[in-house]
Order: sequence, then C-alpha cells, then structure tokens
Amino acid sequence: MRILLPFIVGILLQFHFQLSLKLFFYLTIIAFVIWVCYEILPSYKKFNFSWFTGFAIMLFFIALGGQVSFIKNIAHQQLFINHFYEKKFPIKLTLKEPIVTKPKSYKALTTANSVLINKQWQPVKGDVLLYFKKDSSQPNLHYGSQIIVTKNLMPIINAGNPGGFNYARYCSFQQIHNQAFLNDDDFIILPTTQTNWFDKLIIQARTKVLSILKTYIKGNHELSIAEALLIGYRDNLDRDLVQSYSNTGVVHIIAISGLHLGMIYGLLLFLFKPLKRYKWSKILKPIVILLVLWGFCFIAGAAPSILRSAVMFSFIVLGETLGKKANIYNSLAASAFLLLLINPFNLWDVGFQLSYTAVLSIVVFQKHINNWFYFKNKLLRAIWSLNAITLSAQILTLPIVLYHFHQFPTLFLLTNLFAVPFSGFILYMELLLLAIASLNFISTYVGELITWCISVMNKFIIFADKISFSVWPAIQITIVQAIILYVALLFFWLWFYYKKPKILMWAICFITCFMVVRSLDFIQKNHQQKIVVYNVPNHTAIDLIEGRNYTFIGDSILTTDGFLRNFHLKPSRVLHRIKPQQSLNSFTIHKNLISCNGKSFLIIDKDFETLPNTEKINIDAIVLTKNPTIYISKLYHTFNCKHYIFDSSNPFWKIAQWKKDADSLHLQSHSTVTDGAFVMNF
Repeated sequence: MRILLPFIVGILLQFHFQLSLKLFFYLTIIAFVIWVCYEILPSYKKFNFSWFTGFAIMLFFIALGGQVSFIKNIAHQQLFINHFYEKKFPIKLTLKEPIVTKPKSYKALTTANSVLINKQWQPVKGDVLLYFKKDSSQPNLHYGSQIIVTKNLMPIINAGNPGGFNYARYCSFQQIHNQAFLNDDDFIILPTTQTNWFDKLIIQARTKVLSILKTYIKGNHELSIAEALLIGYRDNLDRDLVQSYSNTGVVHIIAISGLHLGMIYGLLLFLFKPLKRYKWSKILKPIVILLVLWGFCFIAGAAPSILRSAVMFSFIVLGETLGKKANIYNSLAASAFLLLLINPFNLWDVGFQLSYTAVLSIVVFQKHINNWFYFKNKLLRAIWSLNAITLSAQILTLPIVLYHFHQFPTLFLLTNLFAVPFSGFILYMELLLLAIASLNFISTYVGELITWCISVMNKFIIFADKISFSVWPAIQITIVQAIILYVALLFFWLWFYYKKPKILMWAICFITCFMVVRSLDFIQKNHQQKIVVYNVPNHTAIDLIEGRNYTFIGDSILTTDGFLRNFHLKPSRVLHRIKPQQSLNSFTIHKNLISCNGKSFLIIDKDFETLPNTEKINIDAIVLTKNPTIYISKLYHTFNCKHYIFDSSNPFWKIAQWKKDADSLHLQSHSTVTDGAFVMNF
C-alpha cells in the first residue's frame, strides 16, 4: 500500500494537470539524491533522519506513476496517428477482432498501420472504430484482415448531454481516438493479413466456445446470458434484461469478474484434492491451475476485474507452492500496482474500482458481520455467510455505485442469495458442456438443463425488478461528496475497531458535512429555471426545467424507449434532480413559442409557418428541429435573434449549411451534434 498510493497520486497528477515527462524525471533525480544523502549520513544520525528514506521512496513512486501515465498515453507518442493524418489521406488499417453485428451496422475495431502522405506510407499508431452500413452486404472481413480506407476519419466526441457518459474519454483510455462510417465504396480489402499468434489462438478459442453454446443452448435471452456468464461476451445481451440485472444488484453475474474466477479456482482445488497424496501433484497442481486461470482470463477478455483476480490467485498459488502464506492486503495492492503499471488508465475503469473496493470491503468487514448471528443449522449458517459477504461488499462500493450509476438496489440481499449460487451451478454446467461437447447425446441434455436454469434465473430477476421498491433511483452525488463519504466510512471503521469517542465524533462530523453539501445542492436546484435541448440522434428532445420539475417537448418514442431515455435523458434529469410535471408556473407555452422571465425561445420545425415581413420580432433563441425547409437569411429578416440552435433531428449536411449562413450573417449558432446539448438559463 505504501508503494501503491504514491504511484496512484503520480498518475492522477499527470492526467489532471498534464505535467511534462521532464518534471517527473527531475523528481526521480531528487528522490535519488535524498536517498544517497541519507545513506552517507553517519550511523548515529540515521535514526533521526529515517523519514528521509520513506520520503525518497514516496517521491520516486509519484514520479514513476507520472512517467507511466505520460508514456502510456498514445497521444504523447511520436507515431500517434493524429500527428500525421489529415482529411482525404488514405489510411491502412488491420482488424484487431472479428466483426460485431449491431442493430444498424457492423462494427470493427482496427489498428492503424500507416497513412499515405505524398505517395509514401508513413507508419502510425492508434486504434480506429469502423462502422459498416447494414443495408449493404456484410464485408468479408475477419481478424487480421487489412483494408485501405479512403473516407475521412472523424474524432470520437461525446453526446454532450448534461451528466452524460464521457464516451470520448473512455475510448481514449482504450487508445481509440477516431472513427469512420463506411459504405461499400469507402474501403478496399487488401489480400494481406496481419495477425498475432496469441491473439489468434484466443479468438479461435473464444469463437469455439461461443459456437458450442449456440449449438446446445436455445432461446436468445438464455444464450446471451450464458455467453456473458461464462466468458463475458455481452454483444447479444438484451438492454432491458441487463437493466433488470442492474436494478436488482446482480449485474456482476453477467459482468465477468473475480466471482467467476473464484468459482473455477474452487473447482480446480476440489478436483486436485484426491491427488494430494501423490508427490507429482505438487508440481502439476500449480501449473494446471495457473494455465486454466490465465487461459480463462484471456478468453474472457482480460477485463481489469478478472485480471485482478488472476494476479491475486497466482500469488496465492505460487505462495503455497513455495511454502509461504500471502497477505491479502499485500496481494490486493500488488495486483493493483501491476495492472496500473501495465495500463494506468485502469484507474478510471468502473469495473476496476468496484472490483478492488468490493474485495477490500469483504476482507475488512465480512468476518465481523458474519459474527452478528450464529446458526447451529448448517444450511442457515451458509445462507447467513453468503448474505454477510454480500452485505460487506456493499459498504465500500456504495459511494462508487451512487456516483456512477445514481441508484441503489434495495433487494440486493434477496437477489444475490438466489442468483449467486444459482449462477455458480450454471457456470459449472457450462464448463461441463465444453468438456463433453463432442458427446452430442449427453451435451443436448446438459444444454437443455442450462437453458432451463437461465430461464428460471431471468424470470426471478425480472420479477424482482418489477417490485416497486426494488431500486432506489435518481441518486446524485458529486465526486466531492463521494470522497467525504469515504472519509466518514474510514472514521466509522476506525471507531469500530478502537471504540474511541473522539473518532466517532470525527465520523459524525464528516457525515454532517456530507449532508450539508447535499442540502446546499438541493437548495440550488430548487431555484433553477432553464431549457435543455438534448443531443439525441435523429430525435427532438427538449426539457423545460423549473425548480425540481420538468416538462418534456419532443418525440414520443423518447418516453417509451427505455434505452434511449436512460442513455440520453436520464443522466441530465438525475443531475438536475427533476421529476416530470404536466405544467410549470414560470413557463408560458403558446404553440412553438416558450417564454419565461422576460426571455423567449422559439421552436421551428417542418410544420412552422413563416410570418409575413413586418417589423422584426425579438427572440432570445431559436431552435431548428425536424428538418424544416427554411433559410437562415429568411429568419434573419423576420426575427431579431442572434442565437440559433440546430438539434440532432436535422441532416448533418443541412446543419453545416445553416452554420455557414449564420457565420456569414455574424449570428451565433450551436449544433448539438458537434457542440453537445444547449442549455439556456432564465
């Protein structure tokens, strides 16, 4: 922990303040000089200056964290694609994985090889997302295929809606900064391929596993859950079903995690138990366990949560082989340090955060919670033990869950009590299915059993989700509030161990501080008045906000389609702490004209009737939506308005033309497609 914490500080300093590599190099030299100065001190003085060593080590790992964060950021590398690429430059790409079928397109993750500049191919680095139109034939591409793309690449940008997911930053952490939407004539397939034997082996194994599951498991929902539960393949998951798993607090079952690796580790220990009396098993056991665990880890996509578990179990296995017992805190810190050393941007991965806080929380609190009750009956004792694990895991993950997901599953104890052991049985049955896949007759019955079990589990989760109080929704906390909550939990934990009233007073002070900060935010939200024009592709979406209430103006599908509403609109509504209301006192709505506090807002759609040329009408802002056939020059002569908003329901080419016309007339324009949501305060 003494190594990990300063290392994390260095990563955060470099990322948030964009400090140079040279500065961290100087810090390394300073740390070395301090250490040398301490070493040359006389022995009788070293005791008084023993803190020199700790300070030098801390400074060194801060510098190391900053250097790793700088170097691993592909934007700082010399061959980064954006340093060379310009519009109309052909670019050679290689597929990093098989094509994935999406509802409206085919998606492929590619890596850039080179860019054609002045008839010469310039080597470059960086990944590119490609989307092929689905109305055309599926391109004959597979892992390792190479293509030349002639269409312009576009930077990955966020939707820009308030409180929305930062997709651009998420992609940048995966070294992806560009994307392209292609027709059949926008790319050329080359006869060459570029593959890596290890990646190819993993993809082939993954494809084989998916093929076996598809052969023997019937039902789309059942198959998708089986794929996610076994190897973390989530491309076929139903969005509403995933939401139900999330609402009931068991989404970790289908988000491949240490739970799955722990089950496999436990199964391997059970299988090797009868061989314990043989000497050769002491050598074979660690080799087989490590190979199986790491093989499963890579086939499952090597997510940070499962990598953490793989590293931890590796430490445990190697420690037992060498006759040494691992310390769980050191194992956690060591695995985190190793993963961050490989990829410092894991620090922002929600799975990484939840994985470590959950395990740490279980280690710290599970034993004490388990001792709350004692049952003589073994079954009751096992049930309470499972609940103790689930309950303890929630303590340190709570602030992260509230900050990222803005909800809390109130039935998590009940759902986990059923879903965790049931999913464990399903996982073992799936492993059995893979082992006996060549025995078609037996595999058919195993597949039917798995299908039935997943169907029962899905029905239970959906039933629990429909209970009115199954989830506590719309919880909004800031990063500052999350940190205060963690400090309060730390003091409560210290008081729990040392029972000192002074520590309890500090805990109560931080809880009070948390409540005060939240109360101030509530007071501020009670007085808000604004209009939000959202960026929802191909749709109109406008919220009128007054205090803690809102009225929606836009396409009706956004009130019925759960995914569109939850992804594009819900984060903003949670951020603003608002609930729906039929009418608002401060807003006056007359057809397409909205007024509030002396400001006016006009919505112009395809049904809007232009007014005769009379005296100019004063309007504070005009939004153009639903692809109206109108010219900015016409509006300029009709309205005295300098701010025009073009939402995402309009064609991109028309928005570009409108922006060009607005610039020529010295008018302010805002496109939600490129600039994100438009917010107007009253």
